[in-house]
Amino acid sequence: MPDPREPVLRARARIVAAVRAFFVDRGYVEVETPHRIPAPLPEAHIDPVRADGGVLHPSPELCMKRLLARGWDRIFQICRCWRAGERGRLHLPEFTLLEWYRTGVDYTALMAECEELLLHAARAAGRGPQIHRQGTRVDLRPPWPRISVDEAFERWAGADPDRALADGSFDELVVTRIEPALARLGKPAFLYDYPLGQAALARRRPDRPDRAERFELYAGGLELANAFTELTDPVEQRARFEAEQEARRRRGARTDPMPERFLQDLSRLPPCAGIALGVDRLVMLLTEAESIDEVVTFTPEELG
Repeated sequence: MPDPREPVLRARARIVAAVRAFFVDRGYVEVETPHRIPAPLPEAHIDPVRADGGVLHPSPELCMKRLLARGWDRIFQICRCWRAGERGRLHLPEFTLLEWYRTGVDYTALMAECEELLLHAARAAGRGPQIHRQGTRVDLRPPWPRISVDEAFERWAGADPDRALADGSFDELVVTRIEPALARLGKPAFLYDYPLGQAALARRRPDRPDRAERFELYAGGLELANAFTELTDPVEQRARFEAEQEARRRRGARTDPMPERFLQDLSRLPPCAGIALGVDRLVMLLTEAESIDEVVTFTPEELG
C-alpha cells in the first residue's frame, strides 16, 4: 500500500540535505553531542524525559556551547530532542531540532542567516520564494520585518510587556494577539528584545539592561526558531538557573542537578550567538502541512 506521507517525507529529505549543505558551504562543522546527559538546562516549563539515571536532552545547547568554549567557532547540529508531555498539532514529545552557533557575532547576524536559509530550503523543496499557508501568502524574500516585543505589545495587545509578565498574561497575549498579527504580515518576522524575565540564556542589551538580546522567528503562523546573543557570565547564568529551578519547585515539578560542567566552561565562552530551529515545523511550512503528524515517519500513537 502506498505511504500517503511519502511525497512529504521525500521533500523533508531534500530540505534536510539542503540545510546541511547550507552550513557546510559557509564553513560550519557538523557536530554530534550526547543525547543522554546527566543534567539538562533548568527551565521552568520544559520537562525532560528520564533515561537510565540521566535525561534525554531537550536541546543540544549545553554541549554545543561547551564546544565553543573549547575553541570551535562555527558549529551546527541536526538531532532528535525530547520534551515530556508535549503533544498537539504542532508538538511531539520527540522531535528534530537544528541548532547552530557562531562566535564573534550577535543575534542580528543570525537573523540574516535565517533569511538566507529559508530561501535555500524552499528551493530544495521545489518551492519558489512565495508559499501559501492557511490561506495566506508568505513571501520569503528578504528583508523580513523586525519587530521589538515592546512595539508588538503596543500595536497588537494594547499592553505593556513588563506589566503582562508581572500579572501572568504575557504568554497568553503573545499567543492570542501577537502571533496572529505576525501571521497576517505576509512575510516571516522576527520578534526581538524580550524582557529580562524571558531572557533564558540571552545577554542583556548593553544600552537597555532590562531587555535581552533574544529573538523568535515566526512564519506562516508557526513559531520556527528561538535565538540569543549568548550570555557568557557564569554568575548571572547561575542566578537565572536558580530562579528557573525555584519556579519548577513552586509548580511541583522535579528539579535536576545544576549543570556544573557547563557553568564552569561558561567563563571561557567567547562572544557568540546561537539559535534553535524546529526542523519538523520548517518542513510543515515548506510543504504546507497543517499538522506535525504529516511530516514525520511515525507518530507516538503509531508505535508499539
